[in-house]
Amino acid sequence: MATATHLISNRLPGVKQLQCFLAVAHELNFRRAAERLRMTQPPLTRQIKCLEAVLDQQLFSRSTHDVSLTDAGRALVGKAEKILEDLNALKTGSLSSEGKLRIGLTRTLDFEFIEPVNNQLIRLEAGDDIETPNLTSAQLLQCLAKNTLDLVLTGEKGTGHEDTIHYRRVCREPLLMAMPASHPASLKEKVTLKDVCDLPLFWFARSANPSFYDKCESYFDGLHFSLRRVKEPDDSLVMLTHIARGKGFALMPQSKCTFNLEGLCYRELTDDESQKLNIDIYAATRLNDNRETVLYAQDMLCNSNLSA
Repeated sequence: MATATHLISNRLPGVKQLQCFLAVAHELNFRRAAERLRMTQPPLTRQIKCLEAVLDQQLFSRSTHDVSLTDAGRALVGKAEKILEDLNALKTGSLSSEGKLRIGLTRTLDFEFIEPVNNQLIRLEAGDDIETPNLTSAQLLQCLAKNTLDLVLTGEKGTGHEDTIHYRRVCREPLLMAMPASHPASLKEKVTLKDVCDLPLFWFARSANPSFYDKCESYFDGLHFSLRRVKEPDDSLVMLTHIARGKGFALMPQSKCTFNLEGLCYRELTDDESQKLNIDIYAATRLNDNRETVLYAQDMLCNSNLSA
């Protein structure tokens, strides 16, 4: 009779295990990876442990505060991405026969709280599996260029894909200021950056969305006062907790401002700053993709009554 160890050693990694592994590898945070896959953390952890057992390798180094890839984990990232890309490639013919689109949504926004766009996504049957990964805008555009996605909703136009990707504007997402409720400016209905320049701005890495980062930095450079930036924590809840304690402020898409905490408040920006710092959302497709289903989906998303 075969031992349990022998049975495990002859098993192959499952698709779900590889999806979970890549989510954690990209996020280096189990909670955010679980959110990205729209699952809870315990089953995600079980999938990772099963994968490590199947491969007989430790893929992540874990401590109380940090998650990092081991050498084996780093080696697996490229292989896992290739396996899932190849599996997706098997379904490239299904678009015309089944009408199912591979749609990617930027994790910068929560489209469930942008109702007209969300309604169109529901009509397009945009699911929550591997075909609609919740990645950064930059990662989504890479997937689109590699033909592993058919259409993506991205914050701002990307860089480096001008000759291969076609953009159509969907809508504009307002930015709100997440700030300490104890700050004097919180008494205002609308605030400016100058109102809170005594606090540091929690700011994201350029690699997540180069276009939006550059757009904001260009505006910051023209200010007549200094704006100190500090690195945004990997965990957004940690950042919001810091803000509630008076340790800084953040600029966040309105659809992401749903977390309530004592000491934390959200305020609109003044009209002038709002116009310059809001996020323009685009539906991006490959420039040479003229399939009727893809063009129809892009038309639907770009007519969501949010073009103001």
